[in-house]
Amino acid sequence: MSKFLSSIIPGQLVKVSSIKDSALKPKLMEMGLVNGKELRVLFKAPFGDPIAVDVHGYVLSIRLDEAGLIEVEDSH
Repeated sequence: MSKFLSSIIPGQLVKVSSIKDSALKPKLMEMGLVNGKELRVLFKAPFGDPIAVDVHGYVLSIRLDEAGLIEVEDSH
């Protein structure tokens, strides 16, 4: 079952499994969102967009439509 970063609740730890092909894919990868990278959703803005994600020690603010391009799986 695939999940996308846009649907993850704050506090949950996940791992990037893939990024959909799009014009944003290279930029997202440059920001550290690569296959296997662990992420933790820190919080969502009051109306749900954008979200803050901890990417190996730095906080990345990402829009929901961008987060919808990032497929994730539970990190164990």
